[in-house]
Amino acid sequence: MDEESWELRLYVAGQTPKSVTALANLKKYCEQYLKGRYSIEVIDLLKDPQLAEGDQILAIPTLVRKVPEPIRKIIGDLSNEERVLVGLDIRPLGSKLQP
Repeated sequence: MDEESWELRLYVAGQTPKSVTALANLKKYCEQYLKGRYSIEVIDLLKDPQLAEGDQILAIPTLVRKVPEPIRKIIGDLSNEERVLVGLDIRPLGSKLQP
């Protein structure tokens, strides 16, 4: 089992329903699949709009996987679990996503 650490950054704009849902979904998936080996940084673009430029954020909420590389992005409220897992390249143990 690979024990690498995951660094995730979630860009939001205030406490909108979509932003709140995205963070709740992200925490749920991380606890389920990456327990003890992840960090989530939430960046509120209402407070720090200049930070959007670094990761080329065009829509919100956007999740950016910084580590492990390559960098990956997912836009939306993260409610589609399978899409998020595939998008982040998370392979759950005993996964039904694997062939």
